Amino acid sequence: MKIYEITFSPTGGTRRVSEILTAESAAEIENISLLSNDMDYSTFTFTEEDVCLIAVPSFGGRVPAAAVERIRKMKGNHARAVLLCVYGNRAYEDTLLELKDTVKEAGFLPVAAVAAVAEHSIMRQFAAGRPDEADKNILMDFAKYIWGKIESGEALPEVKVPGNKDYREYGGVPFRPDTDKKCNGCKICVKECPVGAIEAENPGKIHKEKCISCMRCIAVCPQHAKHLNKLMLAGAAMKMAKVFEEKKKNELFVE
Repeated sequence: MKIYEITFSPTGGTRRVSEILTAESAAEIENISLLSNDMDYSTFTFTEEDVCLIAVPSFGGRVPAAAVERIRKMKGNHARAVLLCVYGNRAYEDTLLELKDTVKEAGFLPVAAVAAVAEHSIMRQFAAGRPDEADKNILMDFAKYIWGKIESGEALPEVKVPGNKDYREYGGVPFRPDTDKKCNGCKICVKECPVGAIEAENPGKIHKEKCISCMRCIAVCPQHAKHLNKLMLAGAAMKMAKVFEEKKKNELFVE
């Protein structure tokens, strides 16, 4: 058995969770990033013998549109899929259902799903430090159970996940990174932006109509020249604090 770890992880949080899950299998792991704006994802073809861990963050209760577009181009050919949704302790709403529908459309068979909590990618004080040790132990147990069922050769039915078929409307996030004078024009952010929102000849300029607020440019900038407006962040954090009070749990879905 071979596991393909297919991730859309702009700031690394989703990938960290997916690695906790794949570490519990003795199978060969191959990593496929969904972040490339240039890659031809239609070249990825799988077989019934393959297992794909497909991991995305929840953006406002939805799968990031760029990830949906890229997964749809793949050829699943009934490869079994384990779905992973990572969210920042608010709610993941329709993310798992949209991910399931997307992978089915691409020909995968979704047999298990996990919703996991990680540090919020914008307001990092929420779910700070997660996944913590308790989370990791829970996720490791999930993984052992999932891989054990798959490796046993048991025919697994299609997994059921929560969500509404009329996916919630995604209105975007009102945060777009700014660039300060520390920018030296290295263009790493241009190369790494998953949607091509940063102007190649002027890395300080972000096309806000393209930007998906994934915060990848902030995460990869070696000069720390990309940042969000601190006053806007503080105001949003105060407004959202009540929503984030409850410590959400990791969830496993498997038939």
